[in-house]
Amino acid sequence: MKERSVLINPSILASDFSDIRSTLELISSLDLDYVHLDVMDGSFVPNITFGPKFIKDIRKHSDLVFDAHLMIENPEKYVSAFSSAGCDIITVHKEATRHLNRVLNAIKEEGKEAGVAINPSTSVVEIENDLSLVDYVLVMSVNPGFGGQAFIPQSLKKIKQLDEIRESEGYEFRIMVDGGVGLRNHHAIREAGADILICGEAFFRCEDKSAFIEEMES
Repeated sequence: MKERSVLINPSILASDFSDIRSTLELISSLDLDYVHLDVMDGSFVPNITFGPKFIKDIRKHSDLVFDAHLMIENPEKYVSAFSSAGCDIITVHKEATRHLNRVLNAIKEEGKEAGVAINPSTSVVEIENDLSLVDYVLVMSVNPGFGGQAFIPQSLKKIKQLDEIRESEGYEFRIMVDGGVGLRNHHAIREAGADILICGEAFFRCEDKSAFIEEMES
């Protein structure tokens, strides 16, 4: 993997699902390492995307790091299925389960990296007791469910809080940011402490994706 100060993680939610193999090949050709998989159940969020079978089917066409963001109720029921499908990272929402600690441990037991996501209305304090368990914290900078939304500025405060906790406690989790991330705000997001920028519409709508990546990493 190429050494970078920040990682760009394209979200296929904004791609053409009918040509997903080409999308994965495009991401690899740009020397990116991650692909973000938004799993939505129509209950936790007002949208439906895909499940484990879709991921299992595309896994054989790519060696990218599969980063699964489970926007689903009771994710503990599906950890094994998404693990078996080939996900490398499994992120669950604090708001979607009563037993976050149990779910995170279940992900670890599957040999996968574990992440916790928080919605815009959820404070960092609500996950502080579980930060020693996670490999990633995903800050939702929009209300989850649909792409193309505007970045919520208050998200920068959460990113800074997480970075400060990480520093003071000696944790090694990476901070992901998802929602409205693009050329206009990536510097502020990075300066707040983010390590991985998830880009959907901003990435797939730009004509010169190489230039976009170069600018985002600069």
